[in-house]
Amino acid sequence: MTEYRERRVRAGVLWRVVAGGHPARTRPASPAARPAHLVLPDAALDLMWHRGRLVVAGPDTVAQAGDPRPGEATWGLRLAPGAAHALLGVPARELADRRVDLADLVPAPPVPRGDPPAALEDAFAALWRAADPDPAPLRLAASLDRAAREARAVPGIAREHGMSERSLRRACDRLFGYGPKTLMSIHRLQRALRLARSGTPLGGAAATAGYADQAHFSREVSRLTGLPPGVLLDRAPG
Repeated sequence: MTEYRERRVRAGVLWRVVAGGHPARTRPASPAARPAHLVLPDAALDLMWHRGRLVVAGPDTVAQAGDPRPGEATWGLRLAPGAAHALLGVPARELADRRVDLADLVPAPPVPRGDPPAALEDAFAALWRAADPDPAPLRLAASLDRAAREARAVPGIAREHGMSERSLRRACDRLFGYGPKTLMSIHRLQRALRLARSGTPLGGAAATAGYADQAHFSREVSRLTGLPPGVLLDRAPG
């Protein structure tokens, strides 16, 4: 079974995934076989330490299949809303559903090789010093993310932030990689999954998270992950 742990650090949320499975199962036997590890959309961008490289994981619009080696550890730093755009100077939309070497985006800072958590935090600190980001876009990103988590109506979010709906969409594309409605859908999915995994019955989890009914929940889970809710909940979080 895949093992996942996370903890909050100054730079964001530091996480580690250790792949489960056996060597014979590291690759699906057929196109219909489910991948060993599924990374679900979570409305975030990450700086990852993967196989000795610093990699930027862009915002996922759908679940991404991983193919880790059994026992392999991947470390990551989940960045605060808007931080990736501020540090890399690349609209998040350009990184959607992609994994890109950090060195292909910006001059990669030298990092220690033997300590992945330190490597990630040191790289983040070096990027922050180099970018010296304006705090205003970061405050905007945090506010838009909070509004999306609360599932506020898009016209109201735009008015609250002094924008047209078109400008709001452009801002979300730049900061998150997709528009406000997709951002809300992903936050709603993650909330429902957290509730279900903590023991809330599936119907109750769907209702509390804001789905119209369990059929709505099932459709959204299938659209964003490619799996029905029951199958998805049998898997370790990713």
